[in-house]
Amino acid sequence: MVVKLWCRTSLLSSTACIALSSHSNPSFFNLPTPQLQSRAQGLILVNHICGFLGSGRLGQVRTEGYLNRRRSSMSSPPSSSSSASSPDKQAEQVDRLLSGKNDDHGGVIVELTNEPVDPSLFATLLKASISQWRQQGKRGVWIKLPIELANLVEPAIKEGFYYHHAEPKYLMLVCWLPATTNTLPANATHRVGIGAFVMNAKNEVLVVQEKSGQFRGTGVWKFPTGVVDEGEDICDAAVREVKEETGIDATFVEILAFRQSHKSFFEKSDLFFVCMLQPSSFDIQIQEQEIEAAQWMPYEEYVSQPFIQQHEMLKQIAAVCSAKILGKYSGFSPVQTGTGFSEKKSYLYLNKNSNGDESS
Repeated sequence: MVVKLWCRTSLLSSTACIALSSHSNPSFFNLPTPQLQSRAQGLILVNHICGFLGSGRLGQVRTEGYLNRRRSSMSSPPSSSSSASSPDKQAEQVDRLLSGKNDDHGGVIVELTNEPVDPSLFATLLKASISQWRQQGKRGVWIKLPIELANLVEPAIKEGFYYHHAEPKYLMLVCWLPATTNTLPANATHRVGIGAFVMNAKNEVLVVQEKSGQFRGTGVWKFPTGVVDEGEDICDAAVREVKEETGIDATFVEILAFRQSHKSFFEKSDLFFVCMLQPSSFDIQIQEQEIEAAQWMPYEEYVSQPFIQQHEMLKQIAAVCSAKILGKYSGFSPVQTGTGFSEKKSYLYLNKNSNGDESS
C-alpha cells in the first residue's frame, strides 16, 4: 500500500509518499474493509497515520490514499467526519488570487481588509498572484496591510516584499517584480516645519520660550515653530501653530525664506519655512504643555540676543526680516491653483515685486 501525504503548515508545504508494509502499523490494516476504503478517499485527516508519523510533528496532515489493489472503483461513500473542516475549505481557495487595482505606473495595489487571514493560505494566494502578475508584465506590487494583519508580514517578506512605510493604522509593503532596476519611489524623504515671524504695529515681534527641545532652559526667545501636518498647507500650518502656542489670531502674508537640512529627524531631511504673519489679536494665552513663556518683544531686542548673533542661520533670518520691515525684501505669497489631472486645488507660492505683480 502507498499513502501519499500532503503536509501544510506555516513553515512547510510539501508532499511525501510513504510505502507502508503490513508490518508497519498492523492496527491500520486490521480495519474493516469498508472503513479502510472510506478513509482512503479524498482529502481527509487520518489519525492512524498521524500517530505513525508522530503526532503534531507535521501540523495538519491531509492524506490522499491510494490502495494498490486490483479494484476498479470504491463504492463506499466518504466519511462525514469533522476532518473535512476549515483546512479543506482553505485548500479549495488555492486557485483564488489576491484582488488589486492597477496603478498609473504599471503596478498593482492590493488593499486587505482587517478580516483575519491564515498566514499559510495568504502565502499560497500571494505566490499564485505573483505568478500571474509576472505574466501580465506588472512591475511594482504594493500591499497595504491593516495593523490587525501584521502576522502576514513574514510570508510577504519571504516572497520578496519589503517595508516601504508605516502609518498608525497600516503597513505598506512593496515588491519590484521585473529583473530590471527598481524605480519605485522611496518613502517620504522630508519633514516640513515652519517658523512664524509675527509683528505688531509697535514693531514688537511675537516670541516664545519652550519647555522642551533644544531651546529648553536656554532662556532664548524664539519665533513660534512647528511641524506641518499631513495634508496641511504651509500657510495654514503657520496660522495654526501661532494660535496653538500663543493664542494669537493671525493672517498669513508670505514665505520669507526656507532652509533644507539632512539627517534631521530619524535620518529624514527637513524643510523649514520662515513665514510672515499679520496679527489680528494681541492678548497672549500660552500653550501650557509646550510653552514656558511668550511675549511681544521689541524687534531690536530680539535681534540683539547673543544666541541669535552667534547662530549663522538665525542671524540671516533676522536680516531677511529686517529687510522686509524696511520694504527692501519681497517673499513668496500663496496663489491657489489647480492642475490638469484633477479638481484638487493647491498653492503656488510666487514672488511679487513692489507693484504687486508676479515677477518673471
